[in-house]
Amino acid sequence: MTTNRSSLRAGSRLGKYRLERRIGSGGFANVYAATDTLLGIKVALKIPLPTYVSPELLEEFRREARLTMKLDHPNILPIRDASFIDGHFVIVTPLAERTLEDRLKKRIAFETAFDIIEQLLEAVAHAHEHGVIHCDIKPENVLMFPGNHIRLADFGIAKAAQKTISGSGTGTVGYMAPEQAMGKPSAKSDVFSIGLLAHRMFSGKWAEYPFRWPLPGAAQLRRRAHPDLIAIIRKSLSINPPQRFRDASQMLQQWKKTRLKAIRYAKRRRSES
Repeated sequence: MTTNRSSLRAGSRLGKYRLERRIGSGGFANVYAATDTLLGIKVALKIPLPTYVSPELLEEFRREARLTMKLDHPNILPIRDASFIDGHFVIVTPLAERTLEDRLKKRIAFETAFDIIEQLLEAVAHAHEHGVIHCDIKPENVLMFPGNHIRLADFGIAKAAQKTISGSGTGTVGYMAPEQAMGKPSAKSDVFSIGLLAHRMFSGKWAEYPFRWPLPGAAQLRRRAHPDLIAIIRKSLSINPPQRFRDASQMLQQWKKTRLKAIRYAKRRRSES
């Protein structure tokens, strides 16, 4: 196995793909917007840095790629291909407009935020029903497509990267449940991460360890969110895992039940302000 260590740049080619621009960069991989010149469609290419392309990592990627391909759901980002192209290991996925991390830099309407969390819950519920936990739910892994349609990315890809780089647990510090940070992730850990994201979207503040309620942004959360919705978020963020929702499916059921009252409440509060 040989790996071409030459730098990739806009305009260069990898097999049938023409690189347009680099859209993401990290300690593990670079991500490029590209064009499939045979099909004439836009795609994203995630290319791990050569330093991390080991036989162990490749086997992990192959396993996770097969896993993701089984999770056929409109809110889960599909992997179109994962293979070597011109000496580079390349993971091919649909190209998003932006990440939720980018979108959070501007205010999001209550209804849009509610719907984004519901879509995220749909994705994770589908995974949990198939015995898969994500372990790295964060804004950078929530990709946005036209019409505020979201797809959750990096099922296992981030996990493989973390194992390779740190040799320890999985997930991103700041977004993970306390028990996950200690190496004991479960479906309830994903619930916690979704709760953190929901809290951020409605309160405007990131909750931080030790996650004692009320969290930062409590006043804004009360202004925007119906008490029943706040109760769901609070339950998802319980420090004690048994006190959370069993999995994303259970949280999704409760989330959907609050839709009408939550949206009516938000509209009324807007009209009063």
